Amino acid sequence: MARNFRELEAKMEPSRVVRAKTRAKEMMAEMLLAEIRKEVGLTQEDMAVSLGIKQPSLSKLESRNDMQISTLRRIIEALGGKLELIAHLPESDIHLTQFDDRAQQSA
Repeated sequence: MARNFRELEAKMEPSRVVRAKTRAKEMMAEMLLAEIRKEVGLTQEDMAVSLGIKQPSLSKLESRNDMQISTLRRIIEALGGKLELIAHLPESDIHLTQFDDRAQQSA
């Protein structure tokens, strides 16, 4: 009989729960778009409908290693997230707002 993860988590020591959640976040940070979509629980068909495109088009987008920022933003938003661009420079990290929808609307 399969167990619910929440039931197992409730029996774990708090320090192990923290370590597991930290590792899960690290793994999510390295996922491909298709993996993120699956983790969120969406099929390609579901996500394609929310983006207003056909499933084969989404399949092609998920397999690309380069795309426009606006396209990536739409995909991330369809996943329920928000895209932020951060440049990691030697002296500091800079949040790039030039590509934010809010920055474009106020310009």
